[in-house]
Amino acid sequence: MKKSLFLMSSLILSTSIILSGCGKGGDESKKDDEPKKTQEEKGQDKDKDKDKVQKEEPKKDQESTKGSADFASLISYMEKETQGKTKVLFENNEPQVHKMENVSISLDSYSVVELKDFHTDFNIPFGEENNGGVILAKYTVKNDMDKDVYYMPSLDVTFTGASKYYTNDKYLIPEEDQLPTKLSHQTDYLLKAGEEVTGYIAYPFGETDLAKINALGTVTVMVPVPLTEKEKYDATIGSEGRFNLALNTGGSKKVSSNSSFYQDKVTLDNMGEKKMSKEKSDINESKKIGDVNAILEGYQFTQFTPNEVEAPRFSNFTNGVTLLTVKFKLENKATSEIGLSSMSSKLTVNDGMQYLLSEGMLLNYQYNDVIKAGETGELLQVFVLDKEQYEKIWKDKAFEIELGPIRNKGAEDTSKGKKETFTLPK
Repeated sequence: MKKSLFLMSSLILSTSIILSGCGKGGDESKKDDEPKKTQEEKGQDKDKDKDKVQKEEPKKDQESTKGSADFASLISYMEKETQGKTKVLFENNEPQVHKMENVSISLDSYSVVELKDFHTDFNIPFGEENNGGVILAKYTVKNDMDKDVYYMPSLDVTFTGASKYYTNDKYLIPEEDQLPTKLSHQTDYLLKAGEEVTGYIAYPFGETDLAKINALGTVTVMVPVPLTEKEKYDATIGSEGRFNLALNTGGSKKVSSNSSFYQDKVTLDNMGEKKMSKEKSDINESKKIGDVNAILEGYQFTQFTPNEVEAPRFSNFTNGVTLLTVKFKLENKATSEIGLSSMSSKLTVNDGMQYLLSEGMLLNYQYNDVIKAGETGELLQVFVLDKEQYEKIWKDKAFEIELGPIRNKGAEDTSKGKKETFTLPK
């Protein structure tokens, strides 16, 4: 899928720059787990989304041939079942937790295991290669509500440049230990009030894809939301989230570094390297747009170098790229929701002589990401700047961002066209 980014200017500069695509790339089809065996029927399609993730960064990698006690028996089973040879490349035991109101899911630990010279019966989920690796992940889903919910653990893995989503292979580890067995179609995906379920998922990667993710250093697990009613897919709780998994020492440093940046799509999808140029937080300037209090909380100017996969999307920026990410807090006093994917803004630079439009394609908001009536939430806005013009012309001049009007998730104007302008303090 290809999408576009536009750099627009008026008066002095009239330039239109088009960047191709900002999705995850490729199709989203999934291969069968095993030849001659039927893949377990999948449930509904999922939107991909962003939510606030509470996490601790990995402190160190651990290398051994057996792995930790959490995974040792699974690795032995996998080695025997596939007739392959295993080696633990990396492990992380620092949990990451994503909360969806009173339902939470935690990635308790994970292990990156090399698997080589296995039986050809297993090569389809490995891209029809007979060497590769497996990410073994341990998850816990907990329902602290006073009523039952329904949770489909379709915790797919993706990464920059992936051509598909990577999902559980049910033949690599004991089926009774797998989270998709414990929460499955046979169990109606039921998670009873007060119940906690722990299980494992095995993600296979062929040798080619294993090399790709090791070079990137990280992959992402997409976290779906629970349902309050069986098979009623619009009756959800909370927002979807993600876990970022470091795969080696370089990946650990990358995850740690990314935690200091606002979580726009560039950061979340590991699209390249950000280097902080200028930032300011705790601005807390508030203005009213209709029935919404918009509070400018902070901003970050970063020098951005796209990775090899993303570089073609920024090919028109021959002088380099500077990103401006602005953080707002929106207090929704209105009677309708605020659709985060529908919000936009305009940045005026060069003492009012030029302007840029916000780049929604560099944000991770989906259609169902909203701030409900009476609630407060975060809004990010991203602008793509020509690095040379930023450094030589714009940097020391005023930056003004016009926000509004407020829109619901159907992109309908709910603030009667009202807008407000914030000047970024130096």
